[in-house]
Amino acid sequence: MRYTLSMSNEKPSANPDQPMFTIHAPGIDTDAVVREIEETIRQNMAAGRYADAKVGLTERANLSTLRDHDEFLAFYLSCLREAAFVDISDFEIRERRRACARLLVILKKVIWGLLKFYTYRLWSQQNQVNGLLVTAVENVDKKYEQKMADLQKRVHELERAKTECESP
Repeated sequence: MRYTLSMSNEKPSANPDQPMFTIHAPGIDTDAVVREIEETIRQNMAAGRYADAKVGLTERANLSTLRDHDEFLAFYLSCLREAAFVDISDFEIRERRRACARLLVILKKVIWGLLKFYTYRLWSQQNQVNGLLVTAVENVDKKYEQKMADLQKRVHELERAKTECESP
C-alpha cells in the first residue's frame, strides 16, 4: 500500500477553508483526518496554547499562515513582548559525571560567580534596551492604528457629504 503527502509550495490562499496540504491514502478518509487536525489547531489557538513565545519562535516560518495583517501583527508583538528579556537569574548547577562531581560543581559555581560579575550589568542593559524597543514598536503600532481609524472616519464622512450633495 502506498501513501503520499503533498504540500503546496504556493502562497497560502485567502480562503481559510482551502487546505494547505492533502493526504492520499487508499481506504482512509483523509479529508476527515485533515478536518480533525485543523479543528484541533483552531481549538488550541482559541485556548491560547500557541501564544507562548517559544512556540512563536519555533513556528516563525509558519507566521505566513496568519491571513489577516492585524492578526499577524498582534501575534508577533505578543511573541516579541514575551521573548524580549534575557533570563539572568541564577540556576542550579549540577554535574552528571560521577567522577569528581562535587569538585566540578564547586569549580562551575566559582566560574559562574565570576562570569555573573562581568555579565550581569551587560544583560541588565540589554533587557532595558529590549523593553524600550518593544514599547516603541507597540506605541508606533497604536499610533498608526489610530491614524488609520481617523482617516477611515474622514473618508466615510467625505463620501457621505458627497452623496448628500449629489442627491436632489
